[in-house]
Amino acid sequence: MSQTLATTAPLTPDELCAHLSAQGLAFARIDHEAVFTVAESQSLRGTLPGLHSKNLFVKDKKGRLFLVSARENARIDLKRLHETLGASGRLSFCSAEVLMERLGVTPGSVTAFAVINDRDGAVTMVLDRNLVTGEDMNFHPLVNTATLRIGRDDMLAFLRGTGHDPMIVDLPVPDDGQNG
Repeated sequence: MSQTLATTAPLTPDELCAHLSAQGLAFARIDHEAVFTVAESQSLRGTLPGLHSKNLFVKDKKGRLFLVSARENARIDLKRLHETLGASGRLSFCSAEVLMERLGVTPGSVTAFAVINDRDGAVTMVLDRNLVTGEDMNFHPLVNTATLRIGRDDMLAFLRGTGHDPMIVDLPVPDDGQNG
């Protein structure tokens, strides 16, 4: 583990970017106005090529934590997702307090990159197979005022480097002709 990961405070976006660079992982950063939802982020599409994500931080009945990163148009049925993940009972969203405690981010800034702050490995990382197609992916760098574009292989290397080898699952995407 790098020196950066040894601290107890959540990383800043600049520290995350420095960590990615130190690991030899390529990314592009764009700063923008704060966006809190997929709908709000769609105004950035002309400036951000690649696949866009939505990210959910949920827990099951036994308190197991899951960070689910899906393609932005995935249909996620929280009443059935536990079946796909092998979780115990239905899933519910984690509180803002648990989000900050475990991932070091606030609501609206949930991102796959936040597992870097889960130093004790309490969170299971879940990726939508439709997001890891080979196209570049876009995620917030721990805040919702910027976006990082990263390739699939570099993202997988990042996740594995944090001890979060992702569970890759099939989440339904509507066939509306706008999947690309």
